[in-house]
Amino acid sequence: MSRQQFGYLVGFFAVAVWAVAGFCAAAGAVLAGVVGWLVVRTLDGELDVAAIIDRVSPAGRRRR
Repeated sequence: MSRQQFGYLVGFFAVAVWAVAGFCAAAGAVLAGVVGWLVVRTLDGELDVAAIIDRVSPAGRRRR
């Protein structure tokens, strides 16, 4: 399965949860998925905090 297909499925299931259980349940499911992803990346030693901060910071405030 390609990354595009996986991303599509994740989006589809997030909207399906939203439609069935409501916005709070969908937001909770997405938040739990992000936390799980961060935990696994940390345990694998592949989490680069500086790269994450660089991605989410505004373009004018990037440090190099």
